[in-house]
Amino acid sequence: MAQAVINPRIRGFVCLTSHPAGCAANVARQIAVAKASGPGRGLGNVLVIGASAGYGLASLITTVFGHGAKALAVAYERPGQGEKAASAGWYNIAAVQRAAGGAVKAINGDAFSDALKQQVVEALKAGFGKIDAVVYSLASPKRKDPASDTVWSSVLKPIGAPYASKTIDLDSDTIKPVSIAQATDAEIAATIQVMGGDDWKRWIDALLAADLLAPGCRTVAYSYIGPQLTHAIYRAGTIGRAKDHLEATAALLSASIRARCGASAGAWVSVNKALVTQASSAIPVVPLYISLLYKIMKEKQCHEGTIEQMVRLWRDHLAPGKTPAVDEVGRIRVDDWEMRPDVQAAVAALWEQVDSGNLLAVSDYASFKREFRQLFGFEIDGVDYTVPVETEAAWA
Repeated sequence: MAQAVINPRIRGFVCLTSHPAGCAANVARQIAVAKASGPGRGLGNVLVIGASAGYGLASLITTVFGHGAKALAVAYERPGQGEKAASAGWYNIAAVQRAAGGAVKAINGDAFSDALKQQVVEALKAGFGKIDAVVYSLASPKRKDPASDTVWSSVLKPIGAPYASKTIDLDSDTIKPVSIAQATDAEIAATIQVMGGDDWKRWIDALLAADLLAPGCRTVAYSYIGPQLTHAIYRAGTIGRAKDHLEATAALLSASIRARCGASAGAWVSVNKALVTQASSAIPVVPLYISLLYKIMKEKQCHEGTIEQMVRLWRDHLAPGKTPAVDEVGRIRVDDWEMRPDVQAAVAALWEQVDSGNLLAVSDYASFKREFRQLFGFEIDGVDYTVPVETEAAWA
């Protein structure tokens, strides 16, 4: 096995390297939280689509280590080759598998493709059986339409008018103005194709056609709404249109699933809290908002990380025997602590004050930066980054 000393190489919201020991330590911490908080049993077979990072990884860990599930994890990641490190997601899945002792199998490939869906169907028939829960947690800037081979690309743009605000320059750690042109109709449509509910529906249709959904089966996809501060660029923008489509898809899927799997089955969208992910780091304004949000929520002792969010979601809403609590349009809301009026008022007040000179004093930007690096296995307590590590790790 090849070994190398791996250091972070970061450009803006992209980290070009990842550390296997750091990723493993990050996974171990999440596993400990899931074990401490979950009932330890209750779920049968789970399929997690987009299982290698963020909310998908936390869902995989929560269902397996918190609820006793056997899981098939689907992701599209890069294995290590020689001294070249694998992607962080590859190391995350490998670490979960080592800890799970055979309870987690993984398939690597393009989850948008029909071929990968068929591969998953065959794997489920061969080694799992019917599925009790399906998590859909894909995050990708592009999607190839399996019917037409058209490649759709998503954009982060406002709708109806240009957008101007302030954001953090992640390279210089300074506040700078940001201005974004409004989206075209074609860009809106393409973003819906990438980030809306079409592929989620294709997955569920394929599983239904193969008779692989168990009685009471539940499926969940993840979304975000956010505050007024980010409304124009996020929920009222192109991504928001895609999330509207995702939420409308949930209603259609619920009808199909309940017809086959019973009244307790269904499809839900869970609106989650703003957290540090590679995707959120790429959205203008959001890193600054998250930095202020973290400071306020930690002060008010209501801050949660990714694993804590998923533990609460599955414990309170999606575990067998639970009836999901939903808002007026049918969404599960685990962003409820973030959206508390006192939290949002305090964040809005800091927003008016923050500038390059006081960024570190009035925000928790230091935690934002550290958590971003931790996504790739860096700045993890207890890891010696001067020691060469094996870069290659196998999936089971």
